Amino acid sequence: MNEIIKKNGVTYGIILGLFSVLFTTAIYVTDLQLFTSWWIGLVSFAIAITIGVVLVSKTKKQMGTMTFKEGFTVYFIAALIGSFISQLYNYILFNFIDVQAKETIKEITMKYTSDMLEKFGTPAAAINETMQKMAETDNYSIGNILFGLAIVLVFQAIFGLILAAIFKSKSNQGL
Repeated sequence: MNEIIKKNGVTYGIILGLFSVLFTTAIYVTDLQLFTSWWIGLVSFAIAITIGVVLVSKTKKQMGTMTFKEGFTVYFIAALIGSFISQLYNYILFNFIDVQAKETIKEITMKYTSDMLEKFGTPAAAINETMQKMAETDNYSIGNILFGLAIVLVFQAIFGLILAAIFKSKSNQGL
């Protein structure tokens, strides 16, 4: 593997992970209700995407030319490392540092979900069933953290494919 790809992937993966840790910590100390806010997720996503674009662009500049595979690889290494750091931090924060915050977030999420289901005219029996399932689910269990990591990596891979296609060097064949 190219050293530039390896170095940039690891470096930016750590940057993404640290960004996520700092962002999560800021939300945690500010207001736990922000964990259920759609615009917070949007801001986090936009910043992560910007970091990914900078990473792939910088890597292409350093290498001179970059294949689709190289673009995808550098992005996916960073996404894998950043996502792992993020999920590990969430697991530690909500299972060892502040277990009560995990319960508070669950209550906030259940209230928000119940309100939304009521607004959409969902029958009371369906709402009660949904609330029962949510009450029994530990979103920060190791299984759910790993499942969340897998889902995030699928979306990261899709975005990585798009970025790699955008930033790959143009072929000179046929000219």
